Amino acid sequence: MKKLMMAAALAAGLGSAASANDEVTLQLQWVTQAQFAGYYVALDQGFYEEEGLDVTILPGGPDIAPPQVLAGGGADVMLNWMPSALSAREKGLPVVNIAQPFKTSGLMLTCWKDTGIESVEDFRGKTIGVWFFGNEYPFLSWMSQAGISTDGGEDGVTVLKQGFNVDPLLQRQADCISTMTYNEYGQVLDAGVSPDELVTFLYEDQGVATLEDGMYVLEDNLEDPAFVDKMTRFVRASMKGWKWAEENAEDAAGIVLDNDETGAQTEAAQVRMMGEIAKLTAGSNGALDPADYQRTVDTLLAGGSDPVISAAPEGAWTSVITDAALN
Repeated sequence: MKKLMMAAALAAGLGSAASANDEVTLQLQWVTQAQFAGYYVALDQGFYEEEGLDVTILPGGPDIAPPQVLAGGGADVMLNWMPSALSAREKGLPVVNIAQPFKTSGLMLTCWKDTGIESVEDFRGKTIGVWFFGNEYPFLSWMSQAGISTDGGEDGVTVLKQGFNVDPLLQRQADCISTMTYNEYGQVLDAGVSPDELVTFLYEDQGVATLEDGMYVLEDNLEDPAFVDKMTRFVRASMKGWKWAEENAEDAAGIVLDNDETGAQTEAAQVRMMGEIAKLTAGSNGALDPADYQRTVDTLLAGGSDPVISAAPEGAWTSVITDAALN
């Protein structure tokens, strides 16, 4: 009986120790895919557990707005593109960037070559598919800087509100569509289109790239030392996951597939995606580069009569978390 009581006490102690891990809920920007491999790897490989964290990863989707989830207390930290986050901040939601795993933008326009499009000036008179839900901001700023109206007509572009698929291009409803290097561009190729039939315009090459997939929290929470400590450990483990994913692309893709409860993803697509994602996270240790931040802000302010943000933000990012996590 004494042995049983000791075993029960030990089990209870182990149970309380296991539950002592600090809980963190992460809201993804989109569905489970290799775009978020670093977080799934950190979970799978025990990096979060090593930091004393119990992490829950919430997939996103077309009907989920991460800023709203964060504002409602449904998550501790969200992933978001900086244009969307800064726009939300200016509208009253005090979000702050605490880490930036993605160094490079994967956003681009993919166009049919037979439309005669060779340069940005050739967009005039054309129909271009653009994602909204916050993803339209870089495009609108780009067109404003190029002096091209987005109201249609011979001298402007007709903006087609694009769903999260490549149908408008394949069905010739648009001359160009928005694609990510790691996702939709591959879908176009999978549909039987040859790269020789296409012309692509990387936002990065056009000087209008904005930061993507940063980690954001609510500003008030950063006044809590316990929360700051928790996020420091979360960022450190997450970046360990990202570097592991970069070096083990196929295995990382497999981990993502293991976490895809929808069963919608395929191994070939996720391996390809991880290979492209690794190019975007390469060179980043998680710390936000002030020059990259300023480029994003400058791009968003250059929106002509309808800028994404009307004034340079203050307090929209902090290095406190990454300074602690990386040292």
